[in-house]
Amino acid sequence: MSPNLPDVVLWSIPAFVLLTVVEIVSVRLHPDDDAAGYETKDAATSIGMGLGSLVFDFLWKIPIVAIYTAVYELTPLRVPILWWTIPLMLLAQDFFYYWSHRGHHVIRILWACHVVHHSSRKFNLSTALRQPWTSLTVWPFYLPLIACGVHPAALAFCSSVNLVYQFWIHTERIDKLPRAFEFVLNTPSHHRVHHASQGGYLDRNFGGILIVWDRLFRSFVPEVERPVFGLTKNISTYNPLRVATHEYAAIARDVKAAGSWRERGGRVFGGPGWQPKDAPTPVPVPAAGQTTETAAEGAA
Repeated sequence: MSPNLPDVVLWSIPAFVLLTVVEIVSVRLHPDDDAAGYETKDAATSIGMGLGSLVFDFLWKIPIVAIYTAVYELTPLRVPILWWTIPLMLLAQDFFYYWSHRGHHVIRILWACHVVHHSSRKFNLSTALRQPWTSLTVWPFYLPLIACGVHPAALAFCSSVNLVYQFWIHTERIDKLPRAFEFVLNTPSHHRVHHASQGGYLDRNFGGILIVWDRLFRSFVPEVERPVFGLTKNISTYNPLRVATHEYAAIARDVKAAGSWRERGGRVFGGPGWQPKDAPTPVPVPAAGQTTETAAEGAA
């Protein structure tokens, strides 16, 4: 029997809209040259990607729920839905989210899904809505929870809470919070680092709700210099279909041009910047706000 848990995302939509309006008004009333603000086409693309992700996520749920249900029925373990088990399940989900998120940064075929969320050069609440259309790559990371007896509906609830929490941290309008919050929780300051393209900030701060996983597994970096948002090699399109698929197309081109099966494997399963050992070192082109040194670090 499926547990009766609320649809957290649905109930949060009014808050998403209200907070976005408040941020837009804040940007208009207090323009700041150091803040990225909003750009109409960029925000429209992010919203379009978010709406598209709702459709595709619904389609992907069909096979994923079937797999989760099969595993849940096979395991003899059961985690009851009680007032004290829900926080524990949220904690466990956040732990596996960390590894899923980290994996989607260091394995190129997974990065092809997640790169969508990093493709905006702006950082505001609309950026939180820029979600991928190929999230089918996420489900294997949570199989251990299902195998331990967590009901698929309970996992969906915990994932929704994690997603809703992360909405508010996509902003430049909130400075650093008191030290106790910054030490434990993922905050706008920590997440700005995660979305930055500077070499020292790349592949850092993967946490969802908690930042303690990054501190524990040595992927944490504090915000020191102002981040330059976007990719190390930005895309120049607002077409949602191209935004959703551009890295898959790049992988296909690289695989086609590869000279060996080892290179083909590296192009798919290596890191996003993987190159064969005998490949010439590309000369990095600094992005806006970057020096040649930071661009070289980002290309490494």
